[in-house]
Amino acid sequence: MKIGASSLAGIDRPLEDTLEFIENLGIEYTELVHQFPTEEFDTDILESYNLKYSIHAPFMDVNIASLQEKSRLNSIKQIKNSIDLANKINAEAVVVHPGLASYLPRKYFLKEVYDCVRKSSEELRDYSNDLGVLTTLENMPTFESMIYYDINDLNDLLVSLDMAMTLDIGHANHAGYAADEMIFDSIKHIHIHDNFGDDDSHLALGEGSIALNDIVNTLEEKNFDGIYIIEVNDYDSIKNSYEYMKKNFKI
Repeated sequence: MKIGASSLAGIDRPLEDTLEFIENLGIEYTELVHQFPTEEFDTDILESYNLKYSIHAPFMDVNIASLQEKSRLNSIKQIKNSIDLANKINAEAVVVHPGLASYLPRKYFLKEVYDCVRKSSEELRDYSNDLGVLTTLENMPTFESMIYYDINDLNDLLVSLDMAMTLDIGHANHAGYAADEMIFDSIKHIHIHDNFGDDDSHLALGEGSIALNDIVNTLEEKNFDGIYIIEVNDYDSIKNSYEYMKKNFKI
């Protein structure tokens, strides 16, 4: 079982502090959040730790579903930078958000929004394949402007494009999916955190109501070989989540 933790938990601290904390816990992987305040990484520093990496492409002010072509192309450019970084440091996966639909696009042009996601995803897929990088799309929580919180729709898109999914378990629970409704063959990467279904709260594992054991055990029975990235809010939640995983699963 491959286990990692997201640098999101230390987004307001120096990256070195977060990498050191994760490494000292004995966790194998770190998912680097590739956006402000860490838009650039010193790869020599990354290589100085006994860690392997995945990359979360930027999502702040980035929208591959944008109907504004210049905005969409700029978003693709930023994500390609993440794919380049993944190629440079041999990261195991890149995570991409499928984009947003604000009020007017959602009301009048929703089909065109989804057409943009497909077009953008095809370009990112081809770019990734040329570099040998696994680029994945992540399911979203059920918030206004979010799209692809329906993981069945996301899976259909990914199967049609021969792409992979990052299953965000907390997002799926927020969208109302039961444990046995979250499993798809397209899943190659995992974000794991807890909540009570009423908010995307990114709680430590075991602090919410998600049937985490059912989900993880099913994935393991299906020989899932990706990384479980603990994506929580602070260092204590990383530590407590890792203890939960060691207690409940074969690590």
